[in-house]
Amino acid sequence: MASPEEVATQVVVTLSGHSKQDADAVFGVLGACYPADPASAASPREEAEGHPTVWSATFDVAGPRQEPAPAPLAAPLTADLQGGPREVEQLRDVLARAFVVRDEGRMAGDQERELHLRLESR
Repeated sequence: MASPEEVATQVVVTLSGHSKQDADAVFGVLGACYPADPASAASPREEAEGHPTVWSATFDVAGPRQEPAPAPLAAPLTADLQGGPREVEQLRDVLARAFVVRDEGRMAGDQERELHLRLESR
């Protein structure tokens, strides 16, 4: 079981779209920068034909990270980030170095923030 300190540094990333390859690209960028929770580190499963699919992974944003490299996307993806306010903004900044990021909504609470983003190729 994760300690409260470990949970505080984790950000849940949920992607939705039509392409497993695009989800792999986003998770690949994030996985190169931050360790993923082993339970969510597996490659995304295939999408349901003709329907949007949701993929999810949890990343620990504590500690040093590598600089992200841009990755191409075949089509835009929707990304939802959920976690501590500072950690969510940190992960958003990493995504913004690899993709064009458009903010599409925010929800903030005392201890948690959620961002709704649209990711596109640079």
